Amino acid sequence: MSQAVRSSTITEMAPLTSPYVTVLIPARDEVATIAQVVEKVDRALQDMEKAGELIVIDDGSADGTGERLESLRARYPILRVIHHRRNLGLTAALRAGFEAARGDVIVFLPADLESDPETDIPLLLDKLNEGYDVVAGWRQGRRDRKVVASTIYNWTCRWLFGVRAHDMNWIKAFRREVIEAFPPLRSDWHRFLLMIAAHQGFRVGEVRTPYHPRRAGRSKFGIGRIPISLLDVLVVWFLLTFSRAPMRFFGGLGLAALTASGLIYVYLAYLWFAFAMQKRPIFWLAGSLAIAGLLLILIGFVAELVVSQEERIVRLEEMIRRQQRSGS
Repeated sequence: MSQAVRSSTITEMAPLTSPYVTVLIPARDEVATIAQVVEKVDRALQDMEKAGELIVIDDGSADGTGERLESLRARYPILRVIHHRRNLGLTAALRAGFEAARGDVIVFLPADLESDPETDIPLLLDKLNEGYDVVAGWRQGRRDRKVVASTIYNWTCRWLFGVRAHDMNWIKAFRREVIEAFPPLRSDWHRFLLMIAAHQGFRVGEVRTPYHPRRAGRSKFGIGRIPISLLDVLVVWFLLTFSRAPMRFFGGLGLAALTASGLIYVYLAYLWFAFAMQKRPIFWLAGSLAIAGLLLILIGFVAELVVSQEERIVRLEEMIRRQQRSGS
């Protein structure tokens, strides 16, 4: 069981029967807007005449958000609340929400009303029904201090991952099979859900959504997150590109180092036999490259063994899930 669930409690009303859509809303210190968000989600589901549930993850709020949510549960039967005893971050909040979700479609929205649920939920679901597995919102008319950083981030992701979307880190709708196919989400991997889904072969779509300035509170994103986010991009790109064939990466680097070492030794042999000259610094460099190349190839072999064991574990988990579904 994940850390998010161990460090949280879940309160809910009587369970709904087969909800079509689950709306997930992580919230941290959003007491000024959370009641309006719940009301808007409830109205959106009623207007669409869709059976749904709303799961709000109170991620360690200290401003009374959790207490306000508890008071709202009697008024809104669709509302379920997950309380984190401390702030675990957006990825942990989504992970806990994904585990608790019962809908065939899962919609992720923020709690600050920069996204209007009454407008955006129908837009996401209509686009999803065009045959997509994942749909991302594309903010229109956005004007805030994060525009430049977001533009750089989105351009980098499009270049590295080849996902043709303009707003990678905004509202999204997923079919359940996409959520079930996600690997264990590590810290801050909520930013890469589109890329992971596209890498797994799911069809990714995009829909334009209006942007609304934050009405209360403050953004949880600071300028210090930019270098960390860029490092996370590189980590995810490496894992998606080479996780199933690590020898291609480590072995390629190892062969390049061995080739460079061999060429240097050929050059040194030519100098020795033609001019009786020695280049000891270059000789030691070639030796270091040869050792490094061999170590990289050995790391590649070890990584391949780890991947093969991971694939066996994944197959066992899939067998267990199929048995549980067939027995339920």
